[in-house]
Amino acid sequence: MSRLSRRQFAVLMAAAAAGTAVGPMGLLNARRMLADGDERGENCFPSSFNVPGFGPISPKVPLNTSALGNVAGAGDLRGKALLRLPDGFQYKAISIRGDVMSDGVLVPGDHDGMAVFSGPKGSGVNILVRNHELSPTENEAGSQAGCLAPNGRQYDPFRGDAAGLGGGGTTTVVVDYNGNKVRDFVSLGGTIRNCAGGPAPWGGWITCEENTSTPANNSQVTKKHGYNFEVNAFSPVAVDPVPLIAMGRMNHEAVSVSRNGIVYETEDRGDSCYYKFVPKVVKQGGKVTRTGQLLEGDLFAMVIDKNQRSSCNGDPLPTSFLQGAEVVDTRGTARGAKSSMLPFLGQSLKVRWVKLDDVDPEEDTLRLEAQSKGASVFWRGEGAWEFNGLHYWVNSGAGDSGEGQVMCYDPKNETVTLIVESTNENLLDGPDNITVAPDGVIYLCEDGSDGNPGDPNFSQYIVGINGAGGLFQMAQNILDTSEFAGACFSKDGKFLYVNSQGVGITYVIWREDGRPITLGDDNED
Repeated sequence: MSRLSRRQFAVLMAAAAAGTAVGPMGLLNARRMLADGDERGENCFPSSFNVPGFGPISPKVPLNTSALGNVAGAGDLRGKALLRLPDGFQYKAISIRGDVMSDGVLVPGDHDGMAVFSGPKGSGVNILVRNHELSPTENEAGSQAGCLAPNGRQYDPFRGDAAGLGGGGTTTVVVDYNGNKVRDFVSLGGTIRNCAGGPAPWGGWITCEENTSTPANNSQVTKKHGYNFEVNAFSPVAVDPVPLIAMGRMNHEAVSVSRNGIVYETEDRGDSCYYKFVPKVVKQGGKVTRTGQLLEGDLFAMVIDKNQRSSCNGDPLPTSFLQGAEVVDTRGTARGAKSSMLPFLGQSLKVRWVKLDDVDPEEDTLRLEAQSKGASVFWRGEGAWEFNGLHYWVNSGAGDSGEGQVMCYDPKNETVTLIVESTNENLLDGPDNITVAPDGVIYLCEDGSDGNPGDPNFSQYIVGINGAGGLFQMAQNILDTSEFAGACFSKDGKFLYVNSQGVGITYVIWREDGRPITLGDDNED
């Protein structure tokens, strides 16, 4: 049995109908892959396969282990392996929950989505902007302060037992090229459950509230929640927290941003939609070049044309009647859809967009308006990432086995493609955050919850997918049972930054020889 056979899953990296590759590395040959023994037969779905990746992973102790003698909520971690990594890789554990930050605030817990920005030329640093998926009064290793901005720039000051607390938000962590933390501080405070988000080309981080509380339904809040906020990655202090109302009020999860400033948004609900925000400056023929230009614009929801059939077996697209309209239902049979999306694996499907009117509803109803206008539904839209003009996003828990999907939207051709669907929790267990390395390799952060963290088959992995669809394990969390989140690569590809949410740790991973984290041609088939 091959080393990764337990992790084989349904995946496709195929050429689109027009010849443009959907897979980020660009395939020479379309290859469909499904778990062995699928009843549709070899011609439609040949078996999946594994690639060497960077080689077997094994337990490794962080280089700064001597500094980990008193970790809040975890105790003495000195001399302890926290991750399994391939040979030739090393790492440090930095900016840990409960540490005192440069601004005097304790590092908040629940580290989540994150992006990396190159520091000013010659600075020798990278800048991380990191989400914290915290609610007001949430106790993290003895601290309820959360993202409490020392300069008083809190979106919501909260009230009652939450008064004066920071809730969720973001922190900024400056890291040098040796993996050492240089500075960290609160950069956004007073929001709730900042789960994922996405980087913008002009140096902004768009952070997303996965919460729709209002003063009418939550006694702790003084303002409506459910918005995106923009954080200037280069701000040295907490930014003014301005809600991006025009981008919609909903149970946000993540965004991916095009080079001209169009923002694509996911929604973490069981009947979520996929959204596109077109800023006013883009509508007028320009592009977004700085923070503060996302306050005005139009919001749309994706409609997959339901009059399309599988090129594999002729099946029609699965549909459901929601809000009085027949809409394409991609969620899979395990999540209530009447039929499967698997016959459409790798097939580029035509889409269009419908404009939404009530983008700031009093109740959490944005998706309902979208569905009434024909918008397609997805199961729990999660992480999102842009690469070379394509927009990838994860539907966590979707599919016939309820274990997750990855979709790819191509704005140039106005198509969407299902490129990954897990067929079993032992194959891929709840992908959540997603990133794409500079060499085009996709990396998924698992958010499974089963197993023993000491078991080498425990499901909390970072799983890589090369351009031909081959799978490999990049890393495993062996400290606890919590998810990986916020994986992102430095611009030069030399550093992989990722969070472990449970204890609340940011890891800096790099090759011992200093080379970029690049698979190379030998892993492409």
